[in-house]
Amino acid sequence: MAVTGLAMLAYLVAHMLGNLKVFFGPDEMNGYAHWLRTIGDPLLHYEWFLWVVRVGLLAAVVLHGVSAYQLSRRDLAARPTKYAHTRARTSYATRTMRWGGIILALFIVWHILDLTTGTVNPRGQHGHPYENVVATFDTWYGNVIYIVAVTAVGLHVRHGFWSAAQTLGVTRPGASRVLKTTANVLAVVLTLGFISVPLGVMTGVVS
Repeated sequence: MAVTGLAMLAYLVAHMLGNLKVFFGPDEMNGYAHWLRTIGDPLLHYEWFLWVVRVGLLAAVVLHGVSAYQLSRRDLAARPTKYAHTRARTSYATRTMRWGGIILALFIVWHILDLTTGTVNPRGQHGHPYENVVATFDTWYGNVIYIVAVTAVGLHVRHGFWSAAQTLGVTRPGASRVLKTTANVLAVVLTLGFISVPLGVMTGVVS
């Protein structure tokens, strides 16, 4: 679960940086999207690299979900009855990890149908990601779905990064504070970075 989580985190960082291309205009954004489809040329055919990434991400998501389910069942087996008192200091992100995972799984499906296949996109024009992004965030429901999902991403990353680091053995004295700070910074940067795109459209900065 830790390894797949970190792999998806690396993708999120790259994806956020790519999304910020939207602030440089349609030529920049659409050119970037075309470049992604030609990575590896001429060794790889058109979009082959993207399909490799998509299959890898799908595998990571499935393994992450299966691992979460297995860990949940293991916890229940170890403690079949509930504690009399809950831990008051448990963070909101920790308490909502499961629901956050479900929200993100549903969002991934919607996101693919919206900006990859164009099935639910108001414009749905293949090969024009800039225009499709603007069309999505010109709708109230597009903004609501995206902002809720991105907020869930931030909470998930905040707790997940910390847990993954501990699972992988980063337990040296003094590392705890660094890990928590890094987790908080990553969560805030990713959340603000992703949300900046719909905010840009809503405010007319991106049009």
